[in-house]
Amino acid sequence: MTSPGPVEGGLTARDSPLLIVMECFGVEVPTFQGEGPSCGHPALFIRLSRCNLTCAKCDTKESWDTSQFDLRDWSRKRTATDLAAWAASSPVELVVITGGEPLLQQARLVPLVDQLLAAGKRVEFETNGTITPLPELLVDKVRFNVSPKIASFGMDEAKSVVPAALEAFVESGRAAFKFVASSVADLDRIAELADAHRLAPVWVMPEGTTVDAITETARVLADAVAARRWHFTTRLHVLAFANARGR
Repeated sequence: MTSPGPVEGGLTARDSPLLIVMECFGVEVPTFQGEGPSCGHPALFIRLSRCNLTCAKCDTKESWDTSQFDLRDWSRKRTATDLAAWAASSPVELVVITGGEPLLQQARLVPLVDQLLAAGKRVEFETNGTITPLPELLVDKVRFNVSPKIASFGMDEAKSVVPAALEAFVESGRAAFKFVASSVADLDRIAELADAHRLAPVWVMPEGTTVDAITETARVLADAVAARRWHFTTRLHVLAFANARGR
């Protein structure tokens, strides 16, 4: 029997497309989308590994930081069909594809998204907004929570703010723009970016990985966010589940 031809990484065409996955959760133990426009909605999560940024305040460094983690211990390859079947086993409608930076693997995500939509799901991508989405992903029942990283998050904005990619998300009409903030000064920078790149709607999320930190920062930011008529989101998974992995 002739073997299927090789594809990237020594894999075979029979196994393709494969995605580098850090974790999947929400089927066995139910959970919610914890941030942004769908905060509080029941959700399934597919967290992909690898990122093109190196944010100092990232809370998922296991997906990219080779100085601290052996990424092989924190990820494995799974087929799009396997992931779609996993999601289809749950009645939950919303599937959140996050990372890392999921759009690094977007060509291989197209078949997954097609299968999820065929199963009656809707899809939200959590992306840092540096990579222009493929047209095949700009379809009904697919949304993008775009989270550009500002300097206070520990990232050089020359790398984390990509005007062409942000323009593509704006033009798609399928994006909300979610910024992590820790001070009122951060809101001034967010306003500059929103004005310069026509970003709307804007959502602000207080920085923090503990209940106390999120509560304190939310109280610092709330009046100023309200004054700008922006949306405000908490981090529900931290408040409800103490930031436990897989919740």
